[in-house]
Amino acid sequence: MTVVASYVYRDGARVREAPLTGEGLQLQPGEFVWVGLYEPDEAEMAALVERFRLHPLAVEDALSAHQMPKVEAYDGELFIAARTAELSDDRIIYGETHVFVGPNHIITVRHGSAKSHAPLRRQLEASPRQLKHGPDFVLHAVLDFVVDGYLPIIDQAEDRALEMEREALDAFLSRLQIKRLFRLRRQLLKFRRILGPMEDVGSKLETLDLPCIDPEVRPYFRDLADHARRVNHRAEGLGEALGSVLEVANLLEQQRQGVITRKLAAWAAILAAPTAIAGIYGMNFDNMPELHWRYGYFIVLGMIGVVCTGLFISFKRSKWL
Repeated sequence: MTVVASYVYRDGARVREAPLTGEGLQLQPGEFVWVGLYEPDEAEMAALVERFRLHPLAVEDALSAHQMPKVEAYDGELFIAARTAELSDDRIIYGETHVFVGPNHIITVRHGSAKSHAPLRRQLEASPRQLKHGPDFVLHAVLDFVVDGYLPIIDQAEDRALEMEREALDAFLSRLQIKRLFRLRRQLLKFRRILGPMEDVGSKLETLDLPCIDPEVRPYFRDLADHARRVNHRAEGLGEALGSVLEVANLLEQQRQGVITRKLAAWAAILAAPTAIAGIYGMNFDNMPELHWRYGYFIVLGMIGVVCTGLFISFKRSKWL
């Protein structure tokens, strides 16, 4: 069974469990029910559809689980789609949370996300003064719970970006490290596609005259939009930082290659001097008076030593060696 939890609340306190039957979902004035489902099918949604007259289009969206964050109003109730996210091995794994909100009910439907709402439910039940606001406050808490889950992704991604930056400064990035860098950058680009719509969800719930949203609760949705906006800005800055790491790694690689090239050129010039001198005396012409000098061999070796030493000192001073 996909029913994770189903309870009736009155004045901010849990009063009883609510089985998904016609009798179990009967509510008294001042009560509301919070039903939590995980990957339900049509048969399991049937009792809720019949009891609360959920709109068929909203139910279809909740069952299909391929929605971007959005807010839609249907006949006096709200349907909200949100995307959950979790970073695992440089890969962001997405899930969905769909929420039906009515005057006396809130139904949360999770797909893909293994992160349960049980801690959130316990936290709200420990604050009856807030929970007594009703389904709209629970809606804010659920969406804020989803957005708060984005922060560890940014924190982990920033740590990995700093790690890659240190590696780029210390040595050449390997092919595996470059692939990892591009993979993380690609994941952040995809992540930003849901951050903008999530920010819009908070803004609409704050500013629009929507059913089931009490004016007293609207400031909470402003806070939700601000959270999503800050995460979006951090993700944008992190994407630019990863691009900078690539540029720095490329520049440092070019610099290191230039240093190596200068060293090779310097040693080639030093070795060219004895090669040239030895080549001259290896031509074997008859008329080469130096060949018959008694100390000619030692003079030539000394000349080679002086030239090579002079070139070495010169390159050392110019920091080519």
